[in-house]
Amino acid sequence: MSAALPYALSFVAGTMPFVVVEELIPNSQTNGNTNVVTIGFMTDFVIMMILDVALG
Repeated sequence: MSAALPYALSFVAGTMPFVVVEELIPNSQTNGNTNVVTIGFMTDFVIMMILDVALG
């Protein structure tokens, strides 16, 4: 079981960007909040990448 844990966590981590792109961004575009959501998504992605590099 513990040997499969990294693969399971990688799969789950990969599904979250899919959910954001497929569900939240189109939903925000129908409500007129395109700039806020797009800037928020890009900012969160940059913060995630900085933490990934910094914490290694």
